[in-house]
Amino acid sequence: MAIQKINISDFLTQRAEVPVFDVRSPGEYTHAHIPGALSLPLFTDEERKVVGTAYKQQSREVAVKVGLDYFGVKMRRMVEEVEELLKGRNDKRIIVHCWRGGMRSAGVAWLLDLYGFNVSTLVGGYKSYRKWVHRQFEQDHPIHIIGGYTGSGKTPVLNELAQKGHIVIDLEDLAKHKGSAFGAIAGVPQPKQEMFENLLAEELAQTKATTDNPIWMEDESQRIGNINIPPAFWKTMRNSPVYFLDIPFEERLKHIAAEYGQLDKEQLLGAVSRIQKRLGGLETKTTQQCLEDNDITGAFRILLKYYDKHYKKALEKRNNPDVEIGQIQSNEVNAELNTNILLRWKELSKSD
Repeated sequence: MAIQKINISDFLTQRAEVPVFDVRSPGEYTHAHIPGALSLPLFTDEERKVVGTAYKQQSREVAVKVGLDYFGVKMRRMVEEVEELLKGRNDKRIIVHCWRGGMRSAGVAWLLDLYGFNVSTLVGGYKSYRKWVHRQFEQDHPIHIIGGYTGSGKTPVLNELAQKGHIVIDLEDLAKHKGSAFGAIAGVPQPKQEMFENLLAEELAQTKATTDNPIWMEDESQRIGNINIPPAFWKTMRNSPVYFLDIPFEERLKHIAAEYGQLDKEQLLGAVSRIQKRLGGLETKTTQQCLEDNDITGAFRILLKYYDKHYKKALEKRNNPDVEIGQIQSNEVNAELNTNILLRWKELSKSD
């Protein structure tokens, strides 16, 4: 059976039903991969390095021979690994890809086709997928932003919207970070920038958003922990309407102290140290003393004022803030209540 070559459009259509095997090295896969793809490395990281060096310093022919030395002893294992993963399936179709649709995917595809699998390879490999990823960020997505000072309960509102059937993309969940100096999630590493982009592009591609049924997102800085929101998509976010939850300071303070007060004291002190240049020497020292004294509310009273000031500056940098930012008044941090207020406000503003 001949090996089929498929373009990125056909790949995106077929992958829901056809297993995808990424034959790049383990390090390449771990760094970033197509969500849902299974790792079936032709070379280890060290072997890939040796083959690449032979290619650059000697010749393509020498590199192929070196690669065959590694490939030969793995053939049976690779066949059996794919066979095991397809156990119970009548359909023997599979898709294989490497970095740019070159020798690695060609070699593995040849082997699996020889054994009897129905093999397709992705033209352009993972590189063509990355081009597709970047195209998702350049589209004019209809987005509505939930704004509000720190402690307004924006994420719970986002979750409530999702439960009500609205389209939601949670950037902080994709980035595995809550967005502030205190936002790292204990024991949960952030994805690499490239993997975050892949995950975000997948979410955007799956939505069927329209002007009347937009994507709801939380207002974010361009940087979420170690992750940057892609510039083209960030521009779209900054030009989208903001629904600003205006909640009293003391209510927000109660919410944020309860949320972050459970964190380890050393973790909190470390987060304060990371922002001490912007917070100022005196305020840093006072906040740290409050934490040492277990005065969580006192510490976050200082920190909340700091974050309010910086968020206000960010709001003022938007184009036409008077037009784009709707003030939604609420007296408490309550996800269900504030979601209902938000949706009523949206409907009223649409009818004006």
